Amino acid sequence: MRVDLFDFELPQDRIALRPASPRDSARMLVVPAVGGFEDRSVSDLPAYLREGDALVVNDSRVIHARLAGQRIRSEASANVEATLIERLDPSRWRALARPAKKLAIGDRISFGPHCDARSDQAVETFDARVEAKGENGEIALAFDLAGAALDAAIEAAGEMPLPPYIAGKRAADARDEIDYQTLFAREAGAVAAPTAGLHFTPALLAAIAARGARLHRVTLHVGAGTFLPVKADDTDAHLMHEEFARLDAKTAGALNETRGKGGRIVAVGTTALRVLESAADAEGRLSPYAARTKIFITPGYRFRAVDILLTNFHLPRSTLFMLVSAFSGLDRIKAAYAHAIENGYRFYSYGDACLLQRGER
Repeated sequence: MRVDLFDFELPQDRIALRPASPRDSARMLVVPAVGGFEDRSVSDLPAYLREGDALVVNDSRVIHARLAGQRIRSEASANVEATLIERLDPSRWRALARPAKKLAIGDRISFGPHCDARSDQAVETFDARVEAKGENGEIALAFDLAGAALDAAIEAAGEMPLPPYIAGKRAADARDEIDYQTLFAREAGAVAAPTAGLHFTPALLAAIAARGARLHRVTLHVGAGTFLPVKADDTDAHLMHEEFARLDAKTAGALNETRGKGGRIVAVGTTALRVLESAADAEGRLSPYAARTKIFITPGYRFRAVDILLTNFHLPRSTLFMLVSAFSGLDRIKAAYAHAIENGYRFYSYGDACLLQRGER
């Protein structure tokens, strides 16, 4: 399909720079399979659930992926910033460097020592070597540390990597340490939040449980590719980014049982949906899954596992806008976004939500 079909104009004042408080007070546009749209709030979500439904959330945790460092080359040095975007192995990461022109293959970058603004504690030095350079500022870094030791060093020295449409307007601060993690975050590895999960509160979870719906967890470590527009002219020419996904055997079995009893699977976010659709066979039966997925969902895709999708409003020409267009239909999702813009909904990571309902199976 032509990529320009997925374009739309968004006024800059619709981009949310802070989340709603409390989280479940965010607005929620309900987009049923047929009929008119409904303007509700996330706290109304339980009213759209049935006893026996299953909500699937992503339990990935955002790491402090933005690192300030100093290039070390002979007697010369230069300040650089590296934002980690994908783990390659226990000691190597892909990253986006700024300014990348100051780096060459073989350069060493020292991250620290400096004072951690979050705790006023000195952070020990750890170094990395520039192993490769690609396009658009992308580099590969080989760190001197590995595994848990590297994870701890990154967490101590790094900052929360806010999306570019927020970071370009304000710096990350102490509030983001809480605001940019979901209630479910426990598996460290994401460099961006699974933002649909940001709307949940303990009160909302209690109301969902009282409705008779069950909560289940999957993991997908969100990469920076989630923010990138598709640059190709046609979706067939787009190379989809990969992200690690995991669905354990117990959860797969529970979700198969849900569907067998007539319950619906509600994906909280496009990341949870991508895990489930990656793990489903042609009949929609789920199997355990632990692998990198690059599933690319565009209109014409036949959904196998997910019946309802709770998600935020996405960027034009992005793979996520293509995914929701596949879920609800391109014309219908464009009409929903136009309604949201006209009625003052807040967009992107810290913005409002929409609840997309597919027709009955």
